[in-house]
Amino acid sequence: MRVLILEDEPLIAMDLEEIILKAIQADCVWASSLREGLQLIADGVDFALLDFDLGGDNSLPVARQLAALNVPFCFVSGSLSDVPRSFSRVPKIAKPYRSADIVRALAGA
Repeated sequence: MRVLILEDEPLIAMDLEEIILKAIQADCVWASSLREGLQLIADGVDFALLDFDLGGDNSLPVARQLAALNVPFCFVSGSLSDVPRSFSRVPKIAKPYRSADIVRALAGA
């Protein structure tokens, strides 16, 4: 399984990767910007964890692309109230998150 972590804070991305690798056998790829995230999607991913607020941008273009490709994803963010209603069915995990919440999101993928 190839998992995209779209997160602009490197320490959080590292923590998410550690949680994922303890839970499943996966290839984790990181992106800290929309451009990087969209490129990694083009290369192929099976699941994604998306921070909503990317320091001036948001992850909506990546979320829309993942939805169009039917790739499951989850928002992991402190800005969940900003996620549009059109993504109401997408799983959401508030920061600060618990490892168990991330593992449950992976299990649903």
